[in-house]
Amino acid sequence: MNGRWSVRVAALALAPLLAGCSARSASDAGSSGRDGDVPTHASSPSATAPSTQPLPDGVSFTQSVRRLNDGSPVRTSVLTVAQDAAVDVEGVHGASVATTDTVRELARRAGAVAAVNGTFFDSDSVRYKGDPLGLYMSRGTLLSEAAGGRTALILPGPGERPRITELRSATRVTSSDGARAVVDGTDRVPGRIVGCGGVGGDRLADTGALTTDPLPGRICEDPDEIVDFPAQWGTATPYAGRGSVEAVLDARSTVVGVRSPAGGAVPDGGRTLVGIGSGADWLRAHARPGRRLAVSSVLTDAHGVRVRGDRASVFGAGPALVRSGRTWINAAANGVSEGAVRTRAPRTVAGVRADGTLLLVVFDGRRPGVSAGVTLPEAAEVLLSLGAVDAMNLDGGGSSTMVVRDRVRNSPSGAGRTDDRRPRKVSNAIAVVPRKGR
Repeated sequence: MNGRWSVRVAALALAPLLAGCSARSASDAGSSGRDGDVPTHASSPSATAPSTQPLPDGVSFTQSVRRLNDGSPVRTSVLTVAQDAAVDVEGVHGASVATTDTVRELARRAGAVAAVNGTFFDSDSVRYKGDPLGLYMSRGTLLSEAAGGRTALILPGPGERPRITELRSATRVTSSDGARAVVDGTDRVPGRIVGCGGVGGDRLADTGALTTDPLPGRICEDPDEIVDFPAQWGTATPYAGRGSVEAVLDARSTVVGVRSPAGGAVPDGGRTLVGIGSGADWLRAHARPGRRLAVSSVLTDAHGVRVRGDRASVFGAGPALVRSGRTWINAAANGVSEGAVRTRAPRTVAGVRADGTLLLVVFDGRRPGVSAGVTLPEAAEVLLSLGAVDAMNLDGGGSSTMVVRDRVRNSPSGAGRTDDRRPRKVSNAIAVVPRKGR
């Protein structure tokens, strides 16, 4: 990892976090017909009656109220998945990558026994609220490019150990006439990079300064791009302005049409490539009907090692919280401000134990006297107490949702409203899906 981006936070002298007295096993999750169902009393988890449906072997759920060093309570939901559990842990999204849905609906669609929310997403977009911000791969298919080497959770496939590291993605298109070009983005509006961190040529929209750094909350622009839209995009591609070009590819990567300006349907099993500026020029020259345009993507970690896995799911977010068994928060590398690091909020985090057990943890917040939320250092301390040797932050705030056995088990904070029990619609989720026949 680039040292100038790294901020190492030493183990903090926090008082030990004390497990609250109201803890329980969450294989007792009852089912409800109402989306957004949460325990009757958020401060009394034991109010829920046991269910007759246990979780698969190797999967467990617990919930407790912990006390932070200043005495503030934080309601903590913990899902553990053993490396040898007879389940698949994978990235799931709705019928369209471009749209959002609740974690509960995403879990239902996937047949999952449990799920939590995943990556950040472009919730401010008018048309494409589900657009993931940063790296997102589902079952081996890249559906959103990495943002400047931010921290990511790698779920490589059945029986393999999850990993947390910093990742970059590189995508290229090769025409059957031998020409090659860089693909700047996947499943996003061409020329607009929310959160920045692109592959080159990006400028801050407000200052015009060149940057390749991830900058959450900022917008970058690039007038010369090619953006890939696999079939999972699931809706019409964005209108990309006069002069834009869109190559339409079938399932064999053969060009079956070219439209200008860009904007239209993506073929089932196929994809489209949208070009603007010099990207449009390249497509005009090389995306001729009948030619093949092969799109390939590579993920590499901080050491330049290629990440492999035909069935891998990857969630980019960050920052890291724990590395090699110690608190390690690389806030600057992920574009996260010190204020965000030190603010208590609802959070969803992931951790990995030395034996390969995956930890998915949701902290409720914005409920004074019931659950205060956690800062990132406090989240790291909890993950260490749960045995994590590596851990990272995922999307949080109103997105933080834990679903077990078709029930929302935490108290999502909504859009900052502490009495809102309607979970936010999100871009994607980390789903725990039983293997068929088990």
